[in-house]
Amino acid sequence: MPSAYRATPAALRRTPLNRDQIVGFWGAWSGWMLDGMDSVIYALVLAPALTELLPRSGIKVSPAAIGEVGSILFAMFLIGWGLSFLWGPLADRFGRKNMLAASILLYAVFTGLAALSQNIWELGLFRLIAGIGIGGEWSLAGTYVAEAWPEDRRKMGAGYLQTGYYAGFFVAAILNFTIGAHFGWRAMFLCGFAPVVVSIFVLFSAKESHKWERHPATARTHPLLRLFSRPHRGQTLVMSTLLTVAIIGLWAGAVYEPTAIIQLALYAGYKLPQAVHMASYGTGVLSIGTILGCLALPPMAERLGRRRTLALYFVLMLICILAAFGWAFYLPPGTALGVFIVVLFFLGFGGANFAMFSLWLPELYPTEIRATAFAFCTSIGRFIGAGVNFILAAAVVHAGTLGWPVAATALAFVLGLFVIPFGRETTGQALPE
Repeated sequence: MPSAYRATPAALRRTPLNRDQIVGFWGAWSGWMLDGMDSVIYALVLAPALTELLPRSGIKVSPAAIGEVGSILFAMFLIGWGLSFLWGPLADRFGRKNMLAASILLYAVFTGLAALSQNIWELGLFRLIAGIGIGGEWSLAGTYVAEAWPEDRRKMGAGYLQTGYYAGFFVAAILNFTIGAHFGWRAMFLCGFAPVVVSIFVLFSAKESHKWERHPATARTHPLLRLFSRPHRGQTLVMSTLLTVAIIGLWAGAVYEPTAIIQLALYAGYKLPQAVHMASYGTGVLSIGTILGCLALPPMAERLGRRRTLALYFVLMLICILAAFGWAFYLPPGTALGVFIVVLFFLGFGGANFAMFSLWLPELYPTEIRATAFAFCTSIGRFIGAGVNFILAAAVVHAGTLGWPVAATALAFVLGLFVIPFGRETTGQALPE
């Protein structure tokens, strides 16, 4: 009994992080935070940017036109994110740190250049290239933290890392409330140059992952081909499908949330500057919900397992997307806006399902192909998501509303619930070498 008593504090004691692990984490977290900021800037400035650029592109401004062109531009961004799977083999070959810095630099420069757009085609091109960098940052940061942190802390490290992306939502909301509301959408995109500093910091301050240094990619078979070899083929297909489901559901809601709030605020009698402020409030609420969901996910995943926890988050997403865009959006003008924003909190909590992939994906693959697997599984679904957005654009035009077309994307989570049981449960297992 006494020996068991003495063992308990040691069993509960966590391995302390050294300076390199702390510096590396904050470099990855900051890049992911600014990544989230850059991603949501587009959603926040969609309506004012297209209001200016559509006439310059020969298109008449209308809510339906903004919805249609917005979906097409977002689809181009998703295509760029889909192409970011190319970062994975580079990181497995040349290391995590340098490729992480390069991905941050790419999305920072092309987000800032979007401020110079003179028509919708230029904006689309800049978003396409920025998407390549943004997609690479997640896979490289997630791989880096999983490998750099000690085994007994890396699960929470995945949750902490994922909060960065949604903290970026909150930062973007603050920028929109201040800079965007007073100086316009171009100034918002100029804020996207900020991650250049983080890129330099990561390049010169962070240390390379020790796991990668011990096990760099040396096999003659290309790592992308190894993902579909017999040991890994099944999990690659399962994880790619689950991430595609998450992308279709969450991104449709997150991208259209600010535009939906602006429309609801205008219907309720707000002036446009006030409506823009309400979009910032809504994005802040969504961000707070998601950050809390990210922090709650790792302990749940350790207690309930990876599959059950992801299923709970998927069910929450299914309910909240239907509730927000299929119900609250169509309530009377006096109540719709308030109810919609309340539902956004729970939508944000469910949207933290992405943190599960930061935790689960590294556990399924060895070090030599881990970055390739992370990049491929998190990126390939973007191509399907882009196709869904083209369909969504047509549905918005046909219906003359963005409510029920966005609500219909919730059905993707039904597919996800059927696929989850095929994922390999890794609870309690160490990160493979």
